[in-house]
Amino acid sequence: MRVGVLFSGGKDSTLALHYASRREQVVCLITLLSQNKESYMFHTPNVEITALQADALGLPRIAKTTAGLKEKELEDLEAAIVESVRKFKIEGVVTGAVESGYQSQRIQFICRKLGLWCFNPLWKHDQKALLEELLDCGFEVIISGIFAYPLDETWLGRQLDTAMITELVDLQRRYGISPSGEGGEIETTVLDAPLFKKKIEILNRTIDARGNSGVLKVTKAWVVAK
Repeated sequence: MRVGVLFSGGKDSTLALHYASRREQVVCLITLLSQNKESYMFHTPNVEITALQADALGLPRIAKTTAGLKEKELEDLEAAIVESVRKFKIEGVVTGAVESGYQSQRIQFICRKLGLWCFNPLWKHDQKALLEELLDCGFEVIISGIFAYPLDETWLGRQLDTAMITELVDLQRRYGISPSGEGGEIETTVLDAPLFKKKIEILNRTIDARGNSGVLKVTKAWVVAK
């Protein structure tokens, strides 16, 4: 089946792409560039880097800007999916949803409306196991956003590794934080993955953080040979 992947450049959408490619024909990426940093639907830190990730993957990208207004942003998502159907003849949409009923229900509604299959390969998987699989498969993932106590600026830019997974699981036990950030506690950016033909190299970045909220902004990056 020809599918398009809702792609933010973070770990979940990239892992969903990885899963989907094992059984379906992935023909495009679909990215919403939200102007609302507190969007209910869409990942925002460094979403612009999806252009480089698409290049690294060798896949075309449908990118739509949205104001990110609650519920209204769904119209922009639907328009992007419709364009993907028209340009790439997709028959289904892949999402990286793990726990968010809010997101998955709305995407499924749009897919039903358009007569498309909705595939959620990560849905309800164990979050610690998903993080471990990222490492086992050779993903290079950095923390690009933190939005919960007791996370602080020191987390920004850290690369996912075994020690970090242990810390996140401990924070889940002590503070109720979702290890994979399903409660919005963390956002990530993927620099390399098994399907990447090239990888992303960050040349310049800035950090804007205060207390337990902050973002690492990639201001300059390019794709390089692996």
